[in-house]
Amino acid sequence: MSLFVVGTDTGVGKTVVTAGLTGWLRRDGIDAVAVKPCQTGYPSDDDAGEVQRVAGSEEAAVCLRRLEPALAPAVAAREADAGLSYDDILEGCRERIEASERALVEGIGGLRVPLADGRDVVDLVADLGLPALVVARSGLGTLNHTALTVEALRRRSVPVLGVVLNEYEGATTAERTNPDVIERENDLAVATLPPVDVADPDAVVDAVAEHLPDDFRGKEQGGTSPGGGSRGV
Repeated sequence: MSLFVVGTDTGVGKTVVTAGLTGWLRRDGIDAVAVKPCQTGYPSDDDAGEVQRVAGSEEAAVCLRRLEPALAPAVAAREADAGLSYDDILEGCRERIEASERALVEGIGGLRVPLADGRDVVDLVADLGLPALVVARSGLGTLNHTALTVEALRRRSVPVLGVVLNEYEGATTAERTNPDVIERENDLAVATLPPVDVADPDAVVDAVAEHLPDDFRGKEQGGTSPGGGSRGV
């Protein structure tokens, strides 16, 4: 089953997780494709290009729309005086999902980021009907952001596969206690992904394959996962 990789915010590591998962799946012989619905801040930011680099194939990722301003898509389109259609994005994602053995749609920022035509990223997640994998920061503040993200998904009847706490080092009390609290309070599996050398494609794929449970690749059918996920610590 395909899945949607969402984040609690921008810069939390969605692309690292998406790239690692895509590379892991392709290494196992699954024709996985990452789909970026809209890329802003292009060309300095190119999430699809990063997935292609990590996975070692141009066929590993596609971006449906690119905009230069480093802003939310709806705002970037307005600033660039460029048309941006929610229906086109939705249909483009559906086409890629249907054409792929496994698609991993990567979000843009957090769930309430304005996407297009008065719709937010969470609308796209819900309309595509895919289970979601939540990527969050590991340190102080992530309890609130993660819980709000999970709540927003569940209110839209989106199954949540679990939570990945990115760049986990366990250096603070907050980091060390966050996995158990998130697992217990949200009834979800939690995995921790340590800092990884993103310049090394093999290191990214190996880290994700080692620290994330197989269920986070989208193999399971929809439905929220219970607690007790692999932590990798």
